[in-house]
Amino acid sequence: MFKALLLEKNETFSATVKEVDDAALPAGDVTVKVDYSTLNYKDGLAITNKGPVVRHWPMVAGIDGAGTVLESSHPAWRAGDAFIHNGWGVGETQWGCLAEKARLKGDWLVKLPSAFTARQAMAIGTAGYTAMLCVLALEDHGVKPEAGEVLVTGATGGVGSVAIALLGKLGYTVVAATGKASEEAYLKSLGAASIIDRAGLSAAGKPFQKERWAAVVDPVGSHTLANALAQTRYGGVVAACGLAQGADLPTTVMPFILRGVTLAGVDSVMAPLPKRQRAWDRLARDLNPQLLESITTEVTLDAAIAKAHELMSGQLRGRVVVKIG
Repeated sequence: MFKALLLEKNETFSATVKEVDDAALPAGDVTVKVDYSTLNYKDGLAITNKGPVVRHWPMVAGIDGAGTVLESSHPAWRAGDAFIHNGWGVGETQWGCLAEKARLKGDWLVKLPSAFTARQAMAIGTAGYTAMLCVLALEDHGVKPEAGEVLVTGATGGVGSVAIALLGKLGYTVVAATGKASEEAYLKSLGAASIIDRAGLSAAGKPFQKERWAAVVDPVGSHTLANALAQTRYGGVVAACGLAQGADLPTTVMPFILRGVTLAGVDSVMAPLPKRQRAWDRLARDLNPQLLESITTEVTLDAAIAKAHELMSGQLRGRVVVKIG
């Protein structure tokens, strides 16, 4: 038996932490002991039943996990190895990692970098790993620190907080968009040069606006992404990785055909292993562990459901680590 955060849907939806029989674990070639997990936006949607995230019932929540391998028939993994897991539909179509045990596929796992503990890896989690993928997208499109201001939307969230910390350390001039003016000191401590009110981005705007941003990291979508595109400078790059405001994109082709703006889509769920390994290697190099600690809140598995509700109501900032043991 092992403890897990189980989502069930019969006549009604329920999310409870309960004991589950080992025999119920799904198919997979690696069985792991999960030491830490985390709460991402997608986890919040699933645990609060506010989005159609879960495809099979019952479901153990948790798209992220870090810990040690217990058993493996996969050639790359053996008992005792330290692993990180992000995405791959876990917590959606396959039982996840908000549990003491999980059974996964070895092809999904990344070696835990020596620079990080399991707790630190989950303080980064999918949100931080996605932020790194966004930074890599900007770099791969040639955006250098001297190019100008980089806008980060959803700045106090997990993706936004880590993106600011990474970009700040790399020398970029970061402008953080937030609806929480009280968090200015927090955002500047991470590396933001200045903050702006997200209200100026979140309402419908003109399809073509005054140029400002050399690049953008956007986990928000909808009108926020549309306005960011409309304000991006000639040849700039916008890395889009989320839909916190909405999945719609009410924009025109004008930023693309008149300013040569690039909209770079960033997916963390199904990213191939080489891209994942590159991101984690760069996180180990470019993310300040002290800043990571400053954005991290730790809770127990029993407290994760209540914390997920706080996440979805916008009451949290930064990252939430779930200690499983």
